[in-house]
Amino acid sequence: MNLQEIVYRVLEKVSGKAQSAQAAASWGESTPVSFEADKLKSIKTSQTILIGLKVIADGRVGESHVTDPEDVDLLVEKALSLAKFGREVGYTFPKEKAPDVKLYDEAVAEIPTERLVDQCREMLGLVKAYNPDITVYAYAAKQLVRTHVANTTGLDFEGEGTGYSLRVYGELVQEGDILMAGYGRGWRRAEIDPSEVARRAVERFRMAERIVQVRSGRMPVLFTPEGLEVLLLSLRLGLSGKNVLLGSSPLSGKLGEEIADPKISLTDSGVEDYRMGSGHYDGDGVPTGRTVLIEEGVLRNFLYDLDTATRAGKKPTGNTGCSPNNWLLVPGDIPNEEMLEGVEEGIVVDDVLGLGQGNPISGEFSVNVALGYKVENGEVVGRVKNTMLAGNVYEALKHVLVVGSRAEWVRGTLCAPPVLVDKLSVVSKA
Repeated sequence: MNLQEIVYRVLEKVSGKAQSAQAAASWGESTPVSFEADKLKSIKTSQTILIGLKVIADGRVGESHVTDPEDVDLLVEKALSLAKFGREVGYTFPKEKAPDVKLYDEAVAEIPTERLVDQCREMLGLVKAYNPDITVYAYAAKQLVRTHVANTTGLDFEGEGTGYSLRVYGELVQEGDILMAGYGRGWRRAEIDPSEVARRAVERFRMAERIVQVRSGRMPVLFTPEGLEVLLLSLRLGLSGKNVLLGSSPLSGKLGEEIADPKISLTDSGVEDYRMGSGHYDGDGVPTGRTVLIEEGVLRNFLYDLDTATRAGKKPTGNTGCSPNNWLLVPGDIPNEEMLEGVEEGIVVDDVLGLGQGNPISGEFSVNVALGYKVENGEVVGRVKNTMLAGNVYEALKHVLVVGSRAEWVRGTLCAPPVLVDKLSVVSKA
């Protein structure tokens, strides 16, 4: 399918009807394989096409999408019609060179479906070998994407990308206890070892074998890279330029101020090779890049899309909807294996339930610990149950004890080390 021809046809039809316009056409193919409860559930291959148009007509913006190349006339008509009721804007679509970032791996395109099935079977078998009583769920998938974008200002770009992911998790039910644990990895290269994914999943089950009680009280909490989602959800909202513009972010007006411990440095990046949050442009045609958000505890920048940046008098950062691309948390000096030394009593948090309930933009959180461990005298002694964790993200970030020296990529778009925070509120229902 010639995406360039589709985009050119859209721009030709909107010519003379709008002051500025940007069209994009993308084609994608996805092949997921899933095993459920130890058995093969599905193998699918699906293709999609999406054509989008943004226009600025009479100073107002309108946007529309269709999924059929034959509906180009409808696409243009809808975008122009919606612009009559759209917000007034003070920008035109940009024309800037794309950054040099690698998003495509030919080896992913060449992965046969049979290999995805075999990888699922391998992960499933390794988890069952550890404990045959675990009910196992396995997932493998590859994606191919091609996109062409052009606008009336002169931007004209076509790029392609790949995606590849493996995940295995399990459920162990015994004596009234239900334990769910697993591990997964995803990026744009065909380089994920299914045996390593399974090993990491088994490691979580092994650490959780013994159930121990934890007292209620304030104590140190170590967040694994996966568990850091507890802190990062509120930060995503607080660092959004849109929320800053609306005045709803607790970080409004605090640029240049210390908002976290000096051990915390955070960068947004859309130009990390082969990472899932990377891309050449955001949804407005603004090139992606790197934005330092927090530098040694000091707030340096917010994330902006084109519209919000224009309204705020700022430079756009290449972040669609003012949302993160990839986040990079700078590692510290203490080896991960030594982070718990000196902790007499505390917990490790790897996964939670209930995140996002309440008012996360304020920084307040109260979550159930889905997978966590008790620490005694610097050692993990077992898994905790019926435990809640509560606190305020912005206060927690001011009381960071240790940042680990080794970071890893999790959830596809976060590269972070473990972080040890002092004295959060732990509530045990035991």
